Amino acid sequence: MDEKRRRAEEVIQAMLSPEHIAAMEDPSPRSFASEFPRLAYEHAFVDLWTRPGLSLKGRSLMTIGILVGSRNERELNTHFGSGLRNGLTPEQLKEIIYHATAYAGFPVASTARLIAAEVVSNSATESSI
Repeated sequence: MDEKRRRAEEVIQAMLSPEHIAAMEDPSPRSFASEFPRLAYEHAFVDLWTRPGLSLKGRSLMTIGILVGSRNERELNTHFGSGLRNGLTPEQLKEIIYHATAYAGFPVASTARLIAAEVVSNSATESSI
């Protein structure tokens, strides 16, 4: 395994939930577009999340901002959790949402707020178990 792939494995273990890791590791060959998890792994994690220049926390901030602005609710759910695992605090997630009101609009930020509230609540519950 080369250095970039080893680092990608570290990043994945640090930022993704066990459910997301399992889906990437063992996609059903019969599922529609079964190559998708491999492509996501190679492009997003091997090529991008392991690059120098930005911390995982910084990449999470940027990714969440992009996802809020593009109204990508499904990925926001994942990346709010990843952001928390990468060192973002619930207060910082709130600030991202507040900031988005000016640049993405109140309806978009309102939706992101609902998603973040659920993720933070679930994260707090998991932490107390």
